Amino acid sequence: MSGPSVLLDTHNRVIRDLRISITDRCNFNCIYCLPETEEAANLFQSVAPEAKSSAPVPGKLPYPWKPRSQILSFEEIVRVIQVAASFGVDKIRITGGEPLLRRGIESLISQIAAIDLIRDLSLTTNGTHFPRLAKRLKEAGLGRVTISLDSLDRDNFKKITGHDRLAEVLKSICLAKSIGLTPLKVNAVIIRGLNDHEIVRLAKFALDEDIVMRFIEFMPLDSRKAWCRDHVVSGSEILRQIQSKYPLTRLPVANPSETSTRWSLGRGAAEVGIIAPVTQPFCGDCNRIRLTADGKIRTCLFSHHEH
Repeated sequence: MSGPSVLLDTHNRVIRDLRISITDRCNFNCIYCLPETEEAANLFQSVAPEAKSSAPVPGKLPYPWKPRSQILSFEEIVRVIQVAASFGVDKIRITGGEPLLRRGIESLISQIAAIDLIRDLSLTTNGTHFPRLAKRLKEAGLGRVTISLDSLDRDNFKKITGHDRLAEVLKSICLAKSIGLTPLKVNAVIIRGLNDHEIVRLAKFALDEDIVMRFIEFMPLDSRKAWCRDHVVSGSEILRQIQSKYPLTRLPVANPSETSTRWSLGRGAAEVGIIAPVTQPFCGDCNRIRLTADGKIRTCLFSHHEH
């Protein structure tokens, strides 16, 4: 007797998209990924001292990464993808941590690209290791990339990420475009008092570079509840700021499971995307599951329950 042809969750949603973390390690210390650290808590307090939080005393960096012995091998990852593909999953995104820290990633990309049922293979990166690997990733079968860019100001970039590497990220964006890893998406997490004054500047960057710039609300990802809503800039506020400077045209919804509302910016390929999981949750149409670096399944980015 054959099994089901599609993968359904308990809400009867068809799962088509698998996000795979191939490492929990990262060479950045972004305050929105590690908001429960002492460094992040101090920064949040400095930019919005009126914000209240009931979080316990945060810990200090370095963050405790998982032992390498607990991280899935490439063989195990590929096997999971093959099984998922047999149940209708056809979209794979490689994430981390910073996935380009994982040695031999080109081999993994090549093996995934060889699976006939996978139609979309992408990767999210902070861009710092991308220049040395870009061409090999493209040749291995990677279709497109998403690069994180939360600020165009060198000092502010360092404040958010903990590292002075803005120039490398900008270089990676240009390189991804030039070798055809497109449509290129650039993600910016907007935090009140920190980079919300750069919203229009980031939109102009998208227009100048003819790319897709996605603005993301600051999400409560930390298990210690250090996140505070006072730091959230709503998607509607982000949109209003951009519209005050540039005319935007709402783009049709290509897929009900899209996480962003999309707007064309100018006459080229430039777009603005608004991802608003805090003020406009998109849970009802979500078709994603996540595989953690140590082999656990998470059905929601906000969930701390793993299977």
